Amino acid sequence: MDMGSYLAAVRENTPLVHNITNYVTVNDCANILLAAGASPIMADDRDDAPEITSICNVLNINIGTLNQRTIDTMAVCGQKSKELGHKVVLDPVGAGASTLRTNTALAILSQVHPDVVRGNVSEIKTLYFGEGSTSGVDAADIDKVGEKNLLEAVAFARDFAKKFGCVAAITGAIDIVSDADTSIIIRNGDAMMSTVTGTGCMLSALTAAYIAASDNTLEATASAVAAMGLSGELAKSRMSALDGNSSYRNYLIDAVYNLDAAALASGAKYETR
Repeated sequence: MDMGSYLAAVRENTPLVHNITNYVTVNDCANILLAAGASPIMADDRDDAPEITSICNVLNINIGTLNQRTIDTMAVCGQKSKELGHKVVLDPVGAGASTLRTNTALAILSQVHPDVVRGNVSEIKTLYFGEGSTSGVDAADIDKVGEKNLLEAVAFARDFAKKFGCVAAITGAIDIVSDADTSIIIRNGDAMMSTVTGTGCMLSALTAAYIAASDNTLEATASAVAAMGLSGELAKSRMSALDGNSSYRNYLIDAVYNLDAAALASGAKYETR
């Protein structure tokens, strides 16, 4: 797999990404898309968003700051995207933390059938079993993926992908991107990424751009995950003694902006199972 080719496709095609995302990270999602070579647009009003969806190439749904108005918009735009043959990414932020979040994510899964579901392992487990718990919007410690439980996590990712007919992207210290048959394990990233609010949200937006520019949803998703992780490593390498998480956030966006196909192809750390 040439992950660099998927980055090149984004820069060449400049996909227009419609984001119905949360107000905590909306600006960073827009900037990460611009940095990658895509074009962002944000619309969440019921009278505006479906029309916006129709002119875009892909839809990114993020449930991070839910309200009844946007829940309806997510459902309508998701169905509109599918009618148009557009791909959809679902980021079930905090599924398991509240009944509303869990039920909303489950409804989108059943009504919209997203092409990619990207979340931490606790969120993904909540959707698979229909209930669960998280540490706010973070994965519960008991669920976290490491070398000891990696094979079990890979098997779970495949089961999730098969059950919901999608690509599962379970992200954390070790990332797993899987369809029902093939799993890609990615070991890029840096612990500093967890100190910045919204790196997961940014990754979901980035994933939307990558899958919009490619027919291979599995490999495009894995490439987006690797690109974000590698950018996190490059951002960390710029840190000085006086830098903190605010500087790191800016360095991360800069790293996505400066990443090219050759650097991604050579810097991605992955294996396929």
